Amino acid sequence: MMKKLEICLLCLCLFLLCGCRRYDRIESTSPAPVIVSRDSDEASSDTEEDTTEETTAQEETTMMEITTQEETEPPLPERVPVKVKGVYLTAYVAGTTSMFDEIISHIDETEVNAVVIDVKNDEGRVTFAMDSPIVNEVGSVQKLMDIDSVMAKLKEHNIYTIARIVAFRDPYLPEQRPEWGLQLADGSLYRDNKGLAWVNPYKREVWDYLVEVAVEARKAGFDEVQFDYIRFSTEKGINNVVYDEADTQGMSKTEIITEFVEYVYEKCLQEGVFMAADVFGAIIGGGIDSDNVGQSYGNMAASLDYICPMIYPSHYADGNFGIEHPDTQPYDTILAALQGSKADLRGYARNGEHQAVVRPWLQDFTASYLKNYINYGPEQIRAQIQAVYDAGYDEWMLWSAACKYHWDGLRSPEEGEAEMRELEAKWAAQAQTMAAEETLPAETEEAADSSGQAGEE
Repeated sequence: MMKKLEICLLCLCLFLLCGCRRYDRIESTSPAPVIVSRDSDEASSDTEEDTTEETTAQEETTMMEITTQEETEPPLPERVPVKVKGVYLTAYVAGTTSMFDEIISHIDETEVNAVVIDVKNDEGRVTFAMDSPIVNEVGSVQKLMDIDSVMAKLKEHNIYTIARIVAFRDPYLPEQRPEWGLQLADGSLYRDNKGLAWVNPYKREVWDYLVEVAVEARKAGFDEVQFDYIRFSTEKGINNVVYDEADTQGMSKTEIITEFVEYVYEKCLQEGVFMAADVFGAIIGGGIDSDNVGQSYGNMAASLDYICPMIYPSHYADGNFGIEHPDTQPYDTILAALQGSKADLRGYARNGEHQAVVRPWLQDFTASYLKNYINYGPEQIRAQIQAVYDAGYDEWMLWSAACKYHWDGLRSPEEGEAEMRELEAKWAAQAQTMAAEETLPAETEEAADSSGQAGEE
């Protein structure tokens, strides 16, 4: 009997021990039961408040981190604008001491305060040695000037420096990188009437190449980079050019040129250098010329510091602006072109949005190749400059491919400064008059409304 009792007690102990182990195992893996009550609601509310406070704290921390990042980002380099009165120089002239010194002596004696010098010229060659892997790899450098001595002399005479960079008409680069050039269906390079190849504006590799040239120009000391030939060729055979859909991505000529300008402008801002672009005078107002070359005057002006229409009277056909022979009437032609510029840009203007300063190219050469032309001298130069001022603009540049200028048509530095002060005073008075005229109708209308209300009462 005693033995049976001991066996029963042993079984009971084993049962209890097994039950405890099962309970421990279940408790360790099961969540605590949820008891719905007023107290638990309050506890839950407290938990939600704690969670909200934690979330808010995390958001504030994140915002502080973002703000700190923004504050630690380096500011864009400062740029100080200059009202330019400039002349164009080839790199050869700038690199030839006797010619260069003569030009500078004339600049010192006149109102001219800036020079535009070829850095990447019409032959596609870079005109001074650059520390650029891609430029050196392609072999673009054809040293025509000692940039250090040229820049030192310009800075010594307080002359504003502009680097001219010829963009898409480049007879050198496609010969080295055919895949970057405009090509025909058989894979051969497209060539214009002069037998010159062009690079493909749709190729982003070309964009980066041009940006690198601009960056190196800035490093050399240039205050501004000015891109020329930011356009497509319009000569015979251009319609036979084929484009890769992977490059075009459905974009028109105008769209890709505008995107290129936007891309380069952002790079120039980061480098602290001003950016300008030369454009056909004929694109002002849009139309076929604008579509063919890919230049939209208003759209480009939104992503440039300076837009430079080439409004040489000799470039306009007979009858343009209602002028029988535009080359023979330089004042009237320049005035009409720039009035068109104002009207065109007014259509693109938006409150608070950036728009480029207009700085036109003027003609300082005789277009003897025309049937109806006149000789250009000091009188014609001064007439064009006066037209710029009468159109409401105050910057200009003179173009002579031979770098031969009619200095007698220019003011002295003191006369030029006095003339600008008179213009600024004149324009300020005109602005006040216009503001008063705009205010007067509104005041008259308010007075009329008040009078009508009084009569009704």
